[in-house]
Amino acid sequence: MTEIVDTHIGREGPLLPILHEVQDDYGHVPDEALRVIADKLNLSRAEVHGVMSFYHDYRERPSGRHVIRLCRAEACQSVGSEALADRARELLGLDWNETSADGSITLELVFCLGLCACAPAATVDGKLVARLDENRLDDVIREVKA
Repeated sequence: MTEIVDTHIGREGPLLPILHEVQDDYGHVPDEALRVIADKLNLSRAEVHGVMSFYHDYRERPSGRHVIRLCRAEACQSVGSEALADRARELLGLDWNETSADGSITLELVFCLGLCACAPAATVDGKLVARLDENRLDDVIREVKA
């Protein structure tokens, strides 16, 4: 972890690139990484954690092999994302930011994917899914469970 921080230490604004690289290498940002990053950048752990927790792309725990992210921003809510969210949680037996016991699926919420004109929206393993409806959601869940 210190090697990652050391490669970015001379950059202006190194925190985000460091967090990205740590997550790329470890699959999440472990708690011990926060201490190392804070010490090396002369920041408090609270500052580093605050930045990490602000952005929905960073995880405190490893995700499942498949990640479904449902948008919960206002544009998506206005066209039915709440019902889709309830359905996804029911079909998967997961709540927000939970991973299935077998480690296959993680369900996450996000606040805006930038697809407001094509709402409701989601991402499945990083791929955008626009104009999500109940049938399409069922198909997505069937695919990731297979």
